[in-house]
Amino acid sequence: MSVHGCQHLSAFKAAKGTDPFRIIYSYFIACPSADARRIKAKSCVCHTCRQPTLRLHACMYCIYFGCYGAKHIHEHAKSKKHNLAIDLTYGTVICFSCEDYVYDKDLEDIARSFSQKPSLNLVNLKDPFSSWEPSEDELQLLKKNPKRRKVDAKSTVGLRGLINLGNTCFMNCIVQALTHTPILRDFFLADRHTCQMPGESKQCLVCEMARLFQEFYSGICTPHIPYKLLHLVWTNARHLAGYEQQDAHEFLIAALDVLHRHCKGTNGMSCSNPHLCNCIIDQIFTGGLQSDVTCKQCNNVSTTIDPIWDISLDLGPGPPAFSSHSTPSPGGTGFTNSPGNYEPTSLLECLKRFTRPEHLGSSAKIKCGKCHCYQESTKQLTMKKLPVVACFHLKRFEHSTGYHKKISTFVSFPDELDMTPFMSSSRNDNNGFSNQIIQDMPTSLSCDNK
Repeated sequence: MSVHGCQHLSAFKAAKGTDPFRIIYSYFIACPSADARRIKAKSCVCHTCRQPTLRLHACMYCIYFGCYGAKHIHEHAKSKKHNLAIDLTYGTVICFSCEDYVYDKDLEDIARSFSQKPSLNLVNLKDPFSSWEPSEDELQLLKKNPKRRKVDAKSTVGLRGLINLGNTCFMNCIVQALTHTPILRDFFLADRHTCQMPGESKQCLVCEMARLFQEFYSGICTPHIPYKLLHLVWTNARHLAGYEQQDAHEFLIAALDVLHRHCKGTNGMSCSNPHLCNCIIDQIFTGGLQSDVTCKQCNNVSTTIDPIWDISLDLGPGPPAFSSHSTPSPGGTGFTNSPGNYEPTSLLECLKRFTRPEHLGSSAKIKCGKCHCYQESTKQLTMKKLPVVACFHLKRFEHSTGYHKKISTFVSFPDELDMTPFMSSSRNDNNGFSNQIIQDMPTSLSCDNK
């Protein structure tokens, strides 16, 4: 590949020139005039399925628009042997013979000439996508620092310690987890965040996270002091303010909530329905938890789906509150670190218990929408939608009246986790999972505990 594209694009330019690209770009991508925008609004539909789509491509050989998702443009290219098309969203050229998008300097110059026309600014159109080009200052900086850092499997770039500010180890462990989440890392290192809080970027937690990623992946090995991050968390989550020890899980949820709100900005820009939010936090961490309540009398099922950022798992049945293995700690604090009668378990066993149907009993009757009276029922939790990154919260603290105990039982987990058995789609009509799925699930795992 060169700056003049692939051999197929070079042959096309030699035969037909750049006029086909210029015409399509002018009328259907740049749209510098009102007439061009009207033509685009009427014409930008797939010629096969007649549906508008975000990934519409225009053939460079003939008058044909085809959608990329349903592969209508692919079928056209194969049947007509028209191997070049233009993405009508970004103006990039795809070569179906090379099976990739190709770059061509001549076509890039044409696209840049349209983006620089003042008529585009008169209608407040969004700036088209353009590749990054270094400024004069950036060129000088690159020349002064010719050595580049390469991140590979054995690289230590990104490994950096955090200084405790009082008892803030709960915050540091969450920050370490977030900064090493690959998708979140790529988002911030690609400078994808645009602050929605003009004039108040110092109060934006997302901007501070972006700076934190820069600190982690700068190659500096000395420990970092996250005092700005701690201050912003205190400002936006008052219940976590202070130097006392806090719960790491509570900090994670509070941090995700503030990041979500700051991604969407202020002044009513925040999305009221998490299912409709497209911020980076919801794209990565939000899943859907389905709750099915089944009437024992008529088998009517009432279903609700709630957005979640984590899955809280019990570690299994334990000893009674004051058994011989569970004694209050000295000093009257009521806290003990004894493992009690909890047996070693695994993440899969915890998930089995989490998704197991639960009989609500006669003291928790619900009003059935079909029987129109209060009936006993069963409740089952399953995953309707998995997040890209799943967070599991292990409930390691047991609480009762005047008594608290940390559960130190061993929990094993696999390197790869198949969540298929715990999805709503795996639930059968008999208020449970199929026998085959249960039989296929492993009962024990030999993995490191973390």
